[in-house]
Amino acid sequence: MVETATALRTVAHNVRAARIRAGLSLEELSRRAQVSKGALVGLEKAQGNPNLATLVRLADTLGISVSALMQGPPQGRVRVVTADAVAPLWTGERGSEARLMLTTSGPAPVEVWRWQLEPGEEYPSHPHQAGVVETVSVTSGRMTLLVDGTEHTLEAGQTATFDGDTSHTYRGSGTETCHLIMTVHLPPGPAPTN
Repeated sequence: MVETATALRTVAHNVRAARIRAGLSLEELSRRAQVSKGALVGLEKAQGNPNLATLVRLADTLGISVSALMQGPPQGRVRVVTADAVAPLWTGERGSEARLMLTTSGPAPVEVWRWQLEPGEEYPSHPHQAGVVETVSVTSGRMTLLVDGTEHTLEAGQTATFDGDTSHTYRGSGTETCHLIMTVHLPPGPAPTN
């Protein structure tokens, strides 16, 4: 429980700081991200339990990565993250899950996700901001990737990439659990001011 409270305080601080940097009021961020003002007020007070869809909408609207909302200050030149050290940001009813392992630094960050999809379970993602590119690499099992209404079957050893600014869904298919690594390539953000 302490870990959850600490993580929520970090998200609260990072959302508020990013909102202020972007020059957005709570009302304007609420409107643009399609998140209720009450939920934003609660989040900035480290209250509530934001889901993955809410975090993605806020990050997209603020022009930053999801992990930029979740991570504290950098801890050195090399960062090693194990899957069990990162709580799932999404869990499905059948045991599927998505874990944001880390985000690279720099002007065009890349999020690295580890997914587990159970057969028949799916995660629909809303379109991201323009310029986002996703790559899905299946390491075991089989999945169906739906992009803009078209299905693509991916099996172990196959990788697909697509523009993330359209509707897309990840679905476990076949008879066994599908494991995959997903990267989200974010467009370059504004240049830092000195």
